[in-house]
Amino acid sequence: MTMKKNEKKETDDFRLYGAKSIRDLSSGLDDIEEGDDIWLWEEEDEALYDLRRVREEREYMEREIERLKSRLMSLSEEISRLRSPPQVVGTVVDILDKDRVIVSTPGGPTFLVKVSGRVSFEDLKVGTKVAMTRDSMTITSILPPSKDPLVGAMEVIEKPDVTFDKIGGLKEQIEELKEVVELPLLKPEIFRRVGVDPPKGVLLAGPPGCGKTMLAQAIARETSATFIRLVGSELVQKYIGEGARMVRELFQMAREKAPAIVFLDELDAIAHRREEETTSADREVQRTLMQLLAEMDGFDPLSDVRIIAATNRPEVLDRAIMRPGRIDRVIWIPMPDRHAREEILKIYLKRMNLSKDVKLEILAEMTDGLSGAEIKALSTEAGMMAIRKRRYKVRLKDFQEALEKIKNRTSMGEGVREVPAGMFF
Repeated sequence: MTMKKNEKKETDDFRLYGAKSIRDLSSGLDDIEEGDDIWLWEEEDEALYDLRRVREEREYMEREIERLKSRLMSLSEEISRLRSPPQVVGTVVDILDKDRVIVSTPGGPTFLVKVSGRVSFEDLKVGTKVAMTRDSMTITSILPPSKDPLVGAMEVIEKPDVTFDKIGGLKEQIEELKEVVELPLLKPEIFRRVGVDPPKGVLLAGPPGCGKTMLAQAIARETSATFIRLVGSELVQKYIGEGARMVRELFQMAREKAPAIVFLDELDAIAHRREEETTSADREVQRTLMQLLAEMDGFDPLSDVRIIAATNRPEVLDRAIMRPGRIDRVIWIPMPDRHAREEILKIYLKRMNLSKDVKLEILAEMTDGLSGAEIKALSTEAGMMAIRKRRYKVRLKDFQEALEKIKNRTSMGEGVREVPAGMFF
């Protein structure tokens, strides 16, 4: 009963105090003039503005602190990596059980080591490269297989701008190349239904400047297969075994990226006929050739890999590389005849500004004995003659002067040069 009286008294006192505060506030507001009211509103706006600015600055500082904390963590991890000791690279030689592996190091010694729990034991195979700690020689990670950067650079990423329409006078050779290289990659079911294996390799042989490389470039553009290009001299290396290793990695890359086309230009640089009397350099070239022979028709099948080789000296090639199973087809690229020269001239003269006295039949007769590359040089040289004489049209006389210049240059290259006194060869 006493508690109820006390609560009622406190409630009445609170009501009396609230009523008194309202009367005091009302009397104070009555004393404020109109100008004082505006001043109070301005003060309130400034206070709200300052409060909003302080909040924005606080949020900005909080974000900046988080960014600096993240940066500090990344720098700390980088410092710990830099302070960590270097690791030893080795190759797995044998796998004993789930915890012990025999690893050989480049320095020579072989170690029996343990495998870290972070490494998947199923991925460890004989020949796998691994990283090991220097102190306990524990395998900590599996390294990717190393590849020669020169081999990776042999892959043609950008398609060449050469098409079969830009190659004149080789219609039969183009059809034969398509059915040997392009058809097995695009329609392999035809060969399966007939019951024969498609050809593995084709050799483009012929004089220089007749379009062998252009045919390979056109194949690379027409097909969607991976195109790998290399010159035979690139496989001739200084140290023993380097050329054979490059050949092995080259065909391994071709198998991984199949369907693929491997173009071996200047094949005679490494496939020269083997002789009994040889030097150490010749023996190294022969080792590279033997690896090439094994890759072309060895234990591992090529499947969807086709080989195009080119040379202008087919008579010096080794008999082992010319046998069926390695080079199944030889396509001869001859010097252009009259009809072929007319087609080549149409291609190169199509964009030239010619005068009326330039006739295609006359030019085809004039260029007897010239290769396709020399005909291209003839058209370029004739255009240069017109530019030298401040003309915008090329005349027949320009072609005649250009032909004379090209024939003189060719005869200089074929002639025997005099050896200066004091020079020994």
